[in-house]
Amino acid sequence: MSDTETDDRPTNDGQRFDRLPETADGRVVAGRPTREEVVTWWENRYGVPPETWDGHTFWEKGAGKIWAFADDVVSPADVEGLGLRILRARQEHWKPSTNAVQRFGGAATKNVVELDGEEATRFVAGEDQEIDWDGDWGYLVAAHELAGEREPIGVGLFLHGELRSTVPKGRQEDLPELD
Repeated sequence: MSDTETDDRPTNDGQRFDRLPETADGRVVAGRPTREEVVTWWENRYGVPPETWDGHTFWEKGAGKIWAFADDVVSPADVEGLGLRILRARQEHWKPSTNAVQRFGGAATKNVVELDGEEATRFVAGEDQEIDWDGDWGYLVAAHELAGEREPIGVGLFLHGELRSTVPKGRQEDLPELD
């Protein structure tokens, strides 16, 4: 492209919400994930069934911050928040948000590490810990059994035998040991 030519292709505006295209055929902003890619990623990585996302629209604000909204509005939307941030994309390894895992992680059937009481207590306090896990490396759904049900409590990063807590500092809790 010469100095006198302009690039008229749409670009990502980090200050507003833009709806994700349904498929790659509808992509007009380079690098923007599609609804299909997001749903497939949740299914492939965590076994979350695609129908979990029925009734949700997906939006990008910023560079790869993906939000799910259980409704629909006109795109683009110039608002501060829209639904729930579920994913950080546009990087080599996509990362689910803590809120998304707590809200949708109950449907996960893969890459869920179940923590006992001591491990869960340390995890919610933001502590990293060595664990025995023979599954995939990377971002996992950390869960703990509460009242007889497996409950997702956050996102952990498992590398080299260590589970790193990614619980945001403002949400870390110093609790007595969980049962």
